[in-house]
Amino acid sequence: MLKRLLVAAFIAMLAVSMSYAESNAKVTIQVTKTPATSGRQMYASYCAPCHGVDARGQGPVAAALKTAPADLTVLSKNNHGKFPDTHLVSVLQSGAEIAAHGTVEMPVWGPILGRMNQNNPQDRLLRISNLSRYVESMQVK
Repeated sequence: MLKRLLVAAFIAMLAVSMSYAESNAKVTIQVTKTPATSGRQMYASYCAPCHGVDARGQGPVAAALKTAPADLTVLSKNNHGKFPDTHLVSVLQSGAEIAAHGTVEMPVWGPILGRMNQNNPQDRLLRISNLSRYVESMQVK
């Protein structure tokens, strides 16, 4: 099932990257809502297209971005060995002023993720928590 999900995400991101490269405009695509309980599935659907399946910033859409996506596997290493969970939660909740993202929101998923959790704050917190824990599990030792 994960393989099917990754293939679907890859195809969607490829289409988005072609549209983005041609028009250089913000693109919104339809996406199937993933379970809030699966950080892995959320990462595969929403993060891997840019950050890569291995989280090293080499996803299929990365080349279409003005600035390369961050290598998410070295967040702890770059933070003196401590996972920056508070910062990551803040980015997942509010976005960040990161050149690669173009705006405060992630270029493709920000509007979608924002609408996905509007009516259920508990779901939003569960998603953020599980996605953050999954990214923490990907840290290099």
